[in-house]
Amino acid sequence: MRIALGADHAGYRYKELFKGVLVETGHEVDDLGCRTDEVPSDYTDISERVARAVAEGRAERGVIVAGSGNGEAIVANKIHGVRATVCNDLYTAEMARRHNDANLLCVGQRAVGDAVALKILEVWMTTDFDGGRHASRVGNIAALEDRLEKEYGG
Repeated sequence: MRIALGADHAGYRYKELFKGVLVETGHEVDDLGCRTDEVPSDYTDISERVARAVAEGRAERGVIVAGSGNGEAIVANKIHGVRATVCNDLYTAEMARRHNDANLLCVGQRAVGDAVALKILEVWMTTDFDGGRHASRVGNIAALEDRLEKEYGG
């Protein structure tokens, strides 16, 4: 699977950790920044790059790591076709995939320890969408995006 991966300075260390695990488990990773944790970087720019890669089909899923993951999810969810979710525990990681077919994961490096972060990534990457009654809800999200795009002009 092709994964768009990004982080701001507050998530750089986990981005590098995640990249290694993703490559090791057979995924193609497109690292969209940042390149160091020593220079502050703007999460809005990186989040937009990752979200656009997913929305435009250049990546099947995206992962963004930052301090909390919250701002990143807010930015990513502005991009039509992206279903970004903050998962700083295993339950939300599983449910984001099973019930919401989330295509972009946001994790807070300052919110969870290394071992938990790696397990969140594993659960999120390996959990399938349940479909069924949840498919109509995901369809409702897409329909809302389409209506809002027409209403506000994209």
